Amino acid sequence: MTRDEPAPSPAAQREATAADGRRGRWLPGWQQLSAGLAAGALLAGSMPPRSAWYLAPLGAAALTWALLGRPWRQRLLLGMVAGVAFFAPTLSWLTDFHPAGFAAVLVLEVALFAAAMLVVDPGRGRWWTVPAAFVALESVRARFPFGGFPLPGTALGQVDGPLAAAAPLGGSLLVVGLAIGAGAAATGLAVAHQRARALVLVAALVALSASAVALAAPDDAAAGHLQVALVQGGGPRGVPAVQSDEQAVTERLFDVSEELPAGLDLVLWPESSILVTGPVAGTAEADRVAALARRTGATVVAGVTESGETTFRNAAVAWGPDGRIVDRYEKVHRVPFGEYIPARGLFELISEMTALVPRDAIPGRGPGSLATPAGALGVVISYEVFFSDRARAAVTAGGQLLLVPTNAASYTTEEVPATEVAAARMRARELDRTVLQAAPTGYTAIVLPDGRVVAQGGLGTPELLTGAVPLRTGLTPYARTGDLPVLLAVAAALLVGPAVRWLPRRPRRGRP
Repeated sequence: MTRDEPAPSPAAQREATAADGRRGRWLPGWQQLSAGLAAGALLAGSMPPRSAWYLAPLGAAALTWALLGRPWRQRLLLGMVAGVAFFAPTLSWLTDFHPAGFAAVLVLEVALFAAAMLVVDPGRGRWWTVPAAFVALESVRARFPFGGFPLPGTALGQVDGPLAAAAPLGGSLLVVGLAIGAGAAATGLAVAHQRARALVLVAALVALSASAVALAAPDDAAAGHLQVALVQGGGPRGVPAVQSDEQAVTERLFDVSEELPAGLDLVLWPESSILVTGPVAGTAEADRVAALARRTGATVVAGVTESGETTFRNAAVAWGPDGRIVDRYEKVHRVPFGEYIPARGLFELISEMTALVPRDAIPGRGPGSLATPAGALGVVISYEVFFSDRARAAVTAGGQLLLVPTNAASYTTEEVPATEVAAARMRARELDRTVLQAAPTGYTAIVLPDGRVVAQGGLGTPELLTGAVPLRTGLTPYARTGDLPVLLAVAAALLVGPAVRWLPRRPRRGRP
């Protein structure tokens, strides 16, 4: 201040002090903001197709350091920063369909991520509320909005890591809790100057997940083997469904099927293999598939789209070795803005995106189950593989293996196909089932019950995958209980902090 400048009035000084206080309440330090940004980027780096599983615990450690001891406004802002760094790269594939749709989904997902950070207890010793908040977030995202949009899912980055071994015990939510908990515990206890205890706890988490397979293996699970073949026709990628040549897709599948070997029990074709108007039974396409079943002596399961004037049905239809249709399952969990438009009348007024989805899928009912000569088969169609409740329903209904007919031909990059394979691997580990995934342009894959991929096709190329795969009849603990035990544990963890604060504190020794 120069000699000629008047001194600020007391009122101006009070306003400046109040403004500084408001900024201080909202803005954490640059170190915390940098840690939040790094945390989101590390979480994104753990996602398929990168799948560097160890980055998620590192991201959790950085985020925990940034969050602990911060007031709710700063935790909200840190959640936004981390959420943008996490979701912007992992949802970028949505820009191929509609940039405005990408922006809307990004805003929603970041808002949910930020809201979850409000659940974190600000007490510096309460690191366990960070994994609890993440588990709660994943649970909400699996159900909201429009029945859930769990892409990307934190657990899917862990399929190659040691913590995925806990999936048969508590499913993907337990895997999330352990992965985030490992990083949060390391930071929380280190900040509290308990580094030795932090190392012991992290080692205990790894040991728990490593022993989970033995603890969760169902009794008398083996039920023989099937000789299977998965057919991928190949063709161009990045083509929206309304612009694709459905007949060309079908012909490519028949061409590859000419090479099917003898001695097969089951042949799987992808989702949207056949497009017909009205019911598929009695059509020329059905007759051709029936002839294929008779020629190979195998059960053939193919994805069929039955189109109407304003609606369609997305079904997996099974033909027996004698050429008769023996069963069918219609997709229950539809893709919002992909297979139907919620509040279509409203969106037709404000957006042209409805042109990409001219008809709404009719939802099916019940568990995904096919009774066939090859055995009891569980089915989840495409998007349903991301929802453990659909896979659980298929297995508890008697499915001895899990079929995933899917169609990822609309996507130009490998992000969504790779994420689908990761989801198939997680479902295999959760439920102790072989998973067979077939896609018209990839990825087609054979996944064993331990989550290993033993065969996988490329993208856009014709592929024929064959092999002998095991059948299972037993149920894992997760198949029996679902997510409820983990969610109850999360609720208890989030209630511990407030309960502890209400307890009377003992005075320290040497103090009155």
